[in-house]
Amino acid sequence: MRGALHAEWTKLRTLPSTWWLLPAVAALTVALGATATGSVSTDQCSSPAECHEDTVKLCLTGVWLGQAAVAVLAVLAMSSEYGTGTIRVTLAAVPGRARVLAAKATVVTGAVVAAGTLAVLGSLLAGRLLLPGNGFGTAALSLTELPTLRAAAGSVLYLALIALLSLGTATVVRDTAGAITAVLGLLYAFPVVALMVADETWRERLQELAPSSAGLAVQATQNLDTLPIAPWPGLGVLAAWAGAALLAGAAMFRLRDA
Repeated sequence: MRGALHAEWTKLRTLPSTWWLLPAVAALTVALGATATGSVSTDQCSSPAECHEDTVKLCLTGVWLGQAAVAVLAVLAMSSEYGTGTIRVTLAAVPGRARVLAAKATVVTGAVVAAGTLAVLGSLLAGRLLLPGNGFGTAALSLTELPTLRAAAGSVLYLALIALLSLGTATVVRDTAGAITAVLGLLYAFPVVALMVADETWRERLQELAPSSAGLAVQATQNLDTLPIAPWPGLGVLAAWAGAALLAGAAMFRLRDA
């Protein structure tokens, strides 16, 4: 397994796209989070105490955009080998296809966790600097409270699961454009379609099942009883999507020729 991991890390770090997609995860996440945080103030409230803004979730808004770079990175980790034909060389060197997929998943997830950690910490730091100037005070975002730590750790796990979902999808589809379209449609179009459903019961049910809206519930630190799904169960829904994609990918990887 060590040899497979080393080979996959070598391939990932030599892909030109890796070195702009990983910084893009952090840059997009922090930029959107800082923009969202900077646009909110207590001017509309009679006092800061009456502003019930979920400042932690607000700071982490950028994860919604940063996941796109994660999805593209994970898709390319698999689909680029089919595009260039190097998948045949990979399977000749490591005949165990399950080992190849496991090594890819480990390497991609590790890279995304590193970039995601920087993105989340940068977003929270930006919020810590911006919120006092908007009238919220320094107590509006405590980096040591358990809900904040849960939202931060959950956001990193969310990005890691998006990477696994994308990798599994790419293994099934094998085409770069097709896999990226499928993943981004699932992440961005599915929640929009759910919001357009007239029946409230079905609308909430679809929000509970959509991988992005369910998974991002982990960022909420206030009014948890109003969410369609609780934070950790929501992340569990995304984990189920990622697991299903990887299992489907592993099955197709074994059954089809390179």
